[in-house]
Amino acid sequence: MDGKQIVLQMKYARIISGISKRQHISLEEAMSRFYHSITFKMINTGVADLHCRSDLYLIDEFCIEWDKEHKNMVG
Repeated sequence: MDGKQIVLQMKYARIISGISKRQHISLEEAMSRFYHSITFKMINTGVADLHCRSDLYLIDEFCIEWDKEHKNMVG
């Protein structure tokens, strides 16, 4: 694994930890939600240099995505 991937993996770990705390869920559940999200796909593919954004910004973006998706599923 090259340096860029290591840095990204560390960023993902911080984001997952933040999601876990924000949504009061386990790290495992947060990891599953994050890695199946559009937010992750956009960061991972380099869309709009999202990987350069702060962890808190990306946690917020994920939570907005999750809330919209969950709200659509509920009603």
